Amino acid sequence: MNSSNKNSFGVGEGELIEITYEMSLPMRLDRWLVSKRPEQSRARIQHFINAGLVLVNYKTAKAKTPLKTGDNIQIWMPPPEPLIYLKPEKMNLNILFEDEHIIVINKQSGLIVHPAPGHKSGTLVNGLLFHCKDLPGINGKLRPGIVHRLDKDTSGCMVVAKSQESLVNLQIQIKEKIASRNYIAVIHGVPNTSEGKIVGHIGRDKLNRLKYAVVDENSGRYACTYWKLLERLGNYSLMSFKLDTGRTHQIRVHCAHINHPILGDPLYGRCKKLPCKLDGQALHAVELGLFHPINGEEMKFEAELPQEFQKLLRVLKKSIKV
Repeated sequence: MNSSNKNSFGVGEGELIEITYEMSLPMRLDRWLVSKRPEQSRARIQHFINAGLVLVNYKTAKAKTPLKTGDNIQIWMPPPEPLIYLKPEKMNLNILFEDEHIIVINKQSGLIVHPAPGHKSGTLVNGLLFHCKDLPGINGKLRPGIVHRLDKDTSGCMVVAKSQESLVNLQIQIKEKIASRNYIAVIHGVPNTSEGKIVGHIGRDKLNRLKYAVVDENSGRYACTYWKLLERLGNYSLMSFKLDTGRTHQIRVHCAHINHPILGDPLYGRCKKLPCKLDGQALHAVELGLFHPINGEEMKFEAELPQEFQKLLRVLKKSIKV
């Protein structure tokens, strides 16, 4: 390891990840890391490798280095770079509950949760920074207080931590499946049974980096979604979903995988004329259950369906009667 790499690996704030390569066949280091860290782009993974932030058997490696069974891989993940344009913005938040420790909101469809390149303002975080004066510094500068996220066009229940202690406790509740997250959605078609589960590892789509897909278990992260048929609506179905894991786009990817994509999904849906205008997928986080991170009280929150979702259900039910 050269001196510059010695000075950068494990220095400052960051997260040290250590994994053993257990596959029987060799695989390029960069490709394998992308499968293990799907939230990172391949270009960013390669940047980490080139910067000496990835060690194979305690030595620096190249992106094309082939991994062998038993190899030890260490990754030093630096924190996200702070966004200097992260500013408080006055925003109408649909608050379901708030105290000094947490805030629970009903996020509207179309609202991005946190800033990113190309979306410097108008996000939920911008609104939260205006509403919660003590939020900066919790969970880093990029995603202050954010425990879990919803996709831009997914509406419904979200909890945000207002202290570091609350953040850590809530993150553990989600990781250990103590907190429950229930969704409802309208999908294309009708399932053959009244309930079931979808199991499929989720990773980046090889043909479209903006999308995720069900992939080989060695290329993605385990994901499980439980579902129930609530009501048949002609050629569509009203469904409930419960997350056992929380992968990016999980419900949307799993529904598309079983050929029942969510109605109006711009990324995974079918290109068909919709029963009525939708700005995004008909997916809503209707219920959130958790224990208060400080006093331990059991809490359950329900988020009213957006007007657009309610109109969709009225149109579909009316079309059945015609």
